Amino acid sequence: MSGLLIALGGLPGVGKTTIARLLAGKLAATHLRIDTIEQALLRAGSLAQIGPEGYLAAYALAADNLRLGHIVVADSVNPLPITREAWRATAKEAGARLLEVEIVCSDQTEQRARLESRAADIPGHRLPDWETVVRRSYETWDTVDLRIDACLLAAEQAAERIAAEIETRWPKSAG
Repeated sequence: MSGLLIALGGLPGVGKTTIARLLAGKLAATHLRIDTIEQALLRAGSLAQIGPEGYLAAYALAADNLRLGHIVVADSVNPLPITREAWRATAKEAGARLLEVEIVCSDQTEQRARLESRAADIPGHRLPDWETVVRRSYETWDTVDLRIDACLLAAEQAAERIAAEIETRWPKSAG
């Protein structure tokens, strides 16, 4: 059985990590969170500031797991075509299937409230404020397989929707 890469993306505060954790638990998948990798690199002194290193480490970890036939949930902002293409290349090189999922929040007031009410769950992680999020470079995702509006679905419903999409595309791989 080939592996399955579920590449999640979306701006901070839309609910990606909550959905990714639920989905990973539901599918017994590996959850790769860019924030966790980046913070580990910063704590180790390997980075002075965040750059591409966290994504590069995640691509390598994902490829290792995909080659073993595992399901990987990649949890990152994934803001640019170059990062999305790198996830595609990772899946292809590992001989794995790929599902690209963009998480959005159609209600900016709700997204801002979520962003401002959350607490950092990684030691040393500084969460972005609302102004940083609205100024962030985030390019339109033209190749997305599934777009989830996390302001219309609860996180558990969103995870169920993604699992249902997997089952539709690749029967018996989600169970």
